[in-house]
Amino acid sequence: MSESSVLHTWCVQADWNAPTIVGGRGATLFTAGGREILDFSSLSECSNLGHQHPGVVAAIRAQAEALCFVTSAWGAQPRSELADELLALAGFDGGRVLFTLGGADANENAVKLARWYTGRPEGLVVARDRSYHGATFAAMALSGDARARTLPSALPNVTHVPPPYCYRCPWSRARPECGIRCAGAVADALAAAEGNVAAVVMEPHAGTNGIVAPAEYWPRLREACAAHGALLVADEVMSAFGRVGHWFAWQRYLDAGRPDLVTLAKGLTGAHAPLGAVLVAKHVAQFFERRMLGTGLTYSGHPLCCAAGLGALEAYREGRLIERAGALGAAMRARLDAMAGRHAAIGDVRGDAAFWIVEFVRDRTTREPLSPWPDTAPELRRLVARGLDRGVSFAARGNLLILAPPLVITDAELERALDTLDALLAECLPAAVPT
Repeated sequence: MSESSVLHTWCVQADWNAPTIVGGRGATLFTAGGREILDFSSLSECSNLGHQHPGVVAAIRAQAEALCFVTSAWGAQPRSELADELLALAGFDGGRVLFTLGGADANENAVKLARWYTGRPEGLVVARDRSYHGATFAAMALSGDARARTLPSALPNVTHVPPPYCYRCPWSRARPECGIRCAGAVADALAAAEGNVAAVVMEPHAGTNGIVAPAEYWPRLREACAAHGALLVADEVMSAFGRVGHWFAWQRYLDAGRPDLVTLAKGLTGAHAPLGAVLVAKHVAQFFERRMLGTGLTYSGHPLCCAAGLGALEAYREGRLIERAGALGAAMRARLDAMAGRHAAIGDVRGDAAFWIVEFVRDRTTREPLSPWPDTAPELRRLVARGLDRGVSFAARGNLLILAPPLVITDAELERALDTLDALLAECLPAAVPT
């Protein structure tokens, strides 16, 4: 078996060198070479339930024996059941769910819905610099990520505002002023559009950008959207399903942060099957009751994938994994803070529950980054490589480690991964200038 016939994503083909995975159990992956690897990033921050969760596998198997596929033009029991469950969890009474294949097309369809609802086919969409909303053409236009700037934009009238990056505030403000000013930049962009606005598309918590907004930020987005007639779209592709201790990250703000549309994927099935969704609040859903919904996908709401989603929701509940994320977060925060006290290359630790970001610097006083964004410094690449050699998989991007273990990770596995990280920091990261 050779991987040379596969066009591997997000890499130079000649540089690709990764293990072949043949199985998994819990937080552990099994390689073709017989090794076990502890997964400390949930792969792409999506395997919230770990690997081969027996409840989800059983749900897929049972659905496969009953009905593998029916077109989205016809009804399917797991599709409607999953939609009901999601709306109930979000408190979107009277809403509807548009199922997609993943996060990128969920975000694209959310923008379509917003522009139809507002009656502004080219209404302004406000997103953030250093954000990521997917790699399809329109999702790349929404993204403020360097990876999305390789081709011309395919979506008209999208603007990007500075992110609420308080460690490196674009307005040189301390908390809480940073969050307030960054939210003000969104309101300013909406006001400048003079009524031709459609949506604000933002992540309520960190993605691969590593930026965690302060508490003041998200409720002010809700206020700005209401004031200027824009829909608030919460991109919860990474942050939903317990990752930050709630079913959805926006729920920490209660009604003060309630979005009009929520986009989902990844943890929706725990990555056991490809599925995305747009949760549509009642007022937006009612708009389409007597109007054509001019969009759809052959595999929208695929029965096997929806069965996986139902199995995943049951697994989250049965394992009390939403609550478990909070306990994981307390343990991770304590260990990471202790590491920051010993390793001067750690500039900042931020996050919540089971989603943490560690940012590295060469100098704590000046906050000089370990490498220019989005380059990953050789020292950090070495840390990840040595971690893999020791049987722990860490995710790095730019100056960041993204720590997002499966919610099913055991306490012993958590300690093992953090012990490994502590040792690797001493080996691989340069000495910074301590404060």
